[in-house]
Parts: sequence; C-alpha cells; structure tokens
Amino acid sequence: MSDLKRTQLYETHVAAGATMVDFGGWEMPIQYPSGIVAEHLYTRSVCSLFDVSHMGRLLVEGPDRIRFLQYVLTSNIAALTPGKAQYCIIPDENGGAIDDAYLYQLEDGQLLFVVNASNTEKDLAHLEKIAKNFDCEIKNISADWAAIAVQGPKSNEYVDLLSGGKLPEDIKRNTVLTMQLEGRDAYVAKTGYTGEPLGFEIYVRSENAAWLWNRLTELGAKPAGLGARDTLRLEASMPLYGHEMGVDADGKPMPIFAVPLAKFAVNFSEEKSDFIGKAALEKQLDAFMRLRDGDFSACSVLPKSIRAITLTDRGVIRAGMAVYRGEEQIGWVTSGTMVPYFVFDGETRTEETGKRAIGLCYIASDVRPGDSVTVDVRGKRLAAVITAKHLENRTPPLAKAVLIENK
Repeated sequence: MSDLKRTQLYETHVAAGATMVDFGGWEMPIQYPSGIVAEHLYTRSVCSLFDVSHMGRLLVEGPDRIRFLQYVLTSNIAALTPGKAQYCIIPDENGGAIDDAYLYQLEDGQLLFVVNASNTEKDLAHLEKIAKNFDCEIKNISADWAAIAVQGPKSNEYVDLLSGGKLPEDIKRNTVLTMQLEGRDAYVAKTGYTGEPLGFEIYVRSENAAWLWNRLTELGAKPAGLGARDTLRLEASMPLYGHEMGVDADGKPMPIFAVPLAKFAVNFSEEKSDFIGKAALEKQLDAFMRLRDGDFSACSVLPKSIRAITLTDRGVIRAGMAVYRGEEQIGWVTSGTMVPYFVFDGETRTEETGKRAIGLCYIASDVRPGDSVTVDVRGKRLAAVITAKHLENRTPPLAKAVLIENK
C-alpha cells in the first residue's frame, strides 16, 4: 500500500494496532483491536474518534465567492452567516449529484468547503473550471489542516474540558466556533456523520492532530475506524456518495431528490437566482412533494427513491442485492449489513445489546414505510420491511434504535 495517500494521523493509527485498508486511494483504519461492533456501541454510549482528514478541505476566496457558490451549489449561501454551516450538494445540469458536501462560514467570514475524499480531485476540476468565470479562487488546504470527528454522548464534556469551559451549553447543530483548545487553534463544528445528537467535527492545524487525538483518548474517547463509521451512518440513514448518490446499479444517474435529505440541501429562494441544474431540480421537487402526498403519477420524474429497509428473516443484506415486490424487481439494496444496538427499557438505555440486519435501498417510489418486500440473498428470497428510519436521535444525549420485530 506504499502508493496510497496517508492522513496526518497515520502513525497514530498504526501505533494503536489499527487494521489499515485502501479506501479510495487512502490508507485508512477499518477497525482497531476492539472491533467494529465494540466501536459502534462505544460511540452510542460514550464517545469515539474518527480520523476524517482524508476528506477534502477547500477555502473559497475572492470578491465573487458568494455568487460563485450560489451558482455551483444547491443551498442558499446568502443565508449562511458567520459561525454557521450547511449541508449542500454539487449538482450537474440534469439534477444529478456530482458530490454532497458541507460548507462552513467561519466566524472571520472565510468559507470552508468540505467534500468527500474520493471525489476531491473530481470536484476541484469541476469547480475550478467554472470559477474561471468568477473573481474567486479555490485553495486546497487539506494538507495544512487535519479533521477529527468526536461523536457520542460524552463529546460535549470532553470538548468543553479542552476549551477551558468555553463551549456553549446550548450549542446548536450546524454551528462552527473558532476556539482555543488548550492553547491551540481549532474550528469546532457541531456536525457529524453518525446520527449522534451530540458530536463535533474539529479542524486543527496538521501539527496538532496527534496531540488532539491523544488528549481526547486520555479523557475517555476511543478510536473508531471506517467500519464503525459506516454502520453508524447506515443506522442513521445518511447517504454515502457512490451508494445512495451518483449512479445506480444499472449505471444510470440518480436524481438528487431520490434522497430524502435533499429537501434540506436544495433551495430555490430568489437570492439564489439561477444555478446549475435548477430547472431539473424544480421538477424533482414538485415530484417529491406529490409523492409525499400519495400522488404516484410523479413516479415518472422520480421513479425510484432511497428508503430504509429492515430484514425480518434471518440473514444479512448487502449492497447490490435485488429487492422485490411480489415477483417484480423494484430496485436494489444500496448499503446493508448487520448493525449492533443497545436495548432500551422505555427511555432508559440498558447494557443489553442485540444485532439487526438493516440497510438502505433504491426502490420504486410508490413503496411506503410499512410495506413488505423481499430481498434476493444469495438466491433465496428473504422477507423485509420498508421502514421510516432506523434510529431516533431527537432526545440527547442518547440515540435510540428503532426496532422492527424479526421472525
């Protein structure tokens, strides 16, 4: 793996006994000695650390930076104020996703754009080509700044300790603060990819990455790898580019509004004026709203949508497996695996744990939560049900699994 890129924390992972794998051209930890299940559960019960320094970190600068971003992104950049962040999508002319991303306006007004690791070069080429028509420039600062996700019920406590008690008690999601963590510069963002109601993504200068990682482990956080990151985001029904966005199993482009989260990322306010893919996305939004109201004639615009799926027979579902309604194939599993969970007694989390086979699928848009389907698992049709969600995370500090009774 000598030709693979490495993050600022590579040596730290190796020293901790991580199993390193090729992930989109990066040598990254898939798991640590405790294993994926333990890492998943520790995130849900205490606090885990994820190295996300492989993600692309771009600064957009210049007089036309707002006008440029309004044109190349789906969100309303004019509504983004200093100290706030927003989820957004880089669209193509036909309403497909080139990538999904997060945009942060730092407290000093700088615009930090974070994109998926495997798409960084592609995104840069696309953005730089368009930026030639605007008075702005894009700087890739990925090598200068590291990124660590701190996720779980204890994350507020640990970050507050490092800040000297300066973390606001009522910090809201999508807030980004410029802070000193024990005398070191940091951008502390209330964002994450695990579904945890408490969690941060922290950006520090590269020379401080190992320090921050080690200090957080001293406080009680534990490292987690890409395996747990995937099971956590899957449980939270968060899309992954290349699975729930991009192209489908037939190689056809997936419409942006096939993903329910798109409603938070696409904006048609007058402030945006024209932007790439606007006409196609307006049609998709209209279809999305009609489908929501039970008007299935809109399936001509959005024939398939991403849905959460739970296997009720014994087995495991994986990406690429066919989903059926009766004898008709209506789509595919896009992500799937066996995911651990804590058992709750009412609203109280117990120490008892279980496992469930869950996933996301790209299926006919007229299928609704509660509908029964089957999945072709190695030539055998196994029963499954379409669900509204796999996780309830609206009652901090604990995220609670939404369980479907298995056969």
